[in-house]
Amino acid sequence: MTAQDSSSSRLIDAAVNLLESDGLSRVTVRNVARAAGMSHGAPRRYFPTLHSIHAEVARRGFVDMRDRIEATVGGDVRPRSRVRAAALEYVRFAVDRPEMFALMFRHDVLESSGAHLRGTSLPLFAFVTALIRPLAGHDSDVRAVQIWTAVHGIAALSSTAALGAITDVDPTDLVDAAIFSIVGTDREDGRSDD
Repeated sequence: MTAQDSSSSRLIDAAVNLLESDGLSRVTVRNVARAAGMSHGAPRRYFPTLHSIHAEVARRGFVDMRDRIEATVGGDVRPRSRVRAAALEYVRFAVDRPEMFALMFRHDVLESSGAHLRGTSLPLFAFVTALIRPLAGHDSDVRAVQIWTAVHGIAALSSTAALGAITDVDPTDLVDAAIFSIVGTDREDGRSDD
């Protein structure tokens, strides 16, 4: 790792810590520099704008989320169990790291960063689509989007405690219901019980 890589990584580590402890509004160029133990102008050598810092933090979030989902899915070969494990880990990530989760989907903040986060988020979505394919067949792309939007809604509401404010239904039950309603099966081989 070069000194430049080390310094930029240190800045992003500091920005991640600030985000998760104090919220996005505290992730400023000066605060990140101070938290990293660097001069207030140091971040500008690596990140031209505050949005570019935010984008690198979000990129770290997508990588962390994918790592968690892949570790949770592990070597399980049962299609429904794999999809369920991935969906539940997505919700857990949102609950465990609500500020990061919120930033990852703040396109109003990230759009002007020039960071092209699709290069990080698309492989995650491709991984999820591959998990769904054995259950959905030829409609796997559409079904993957359906499952993602349902699970994302559950995750977003759970991350802000809004779900608990309106219902006592467990998020796990909601995830199970979403998967069942979209792929129409609760069997491991992907076939319905018709």
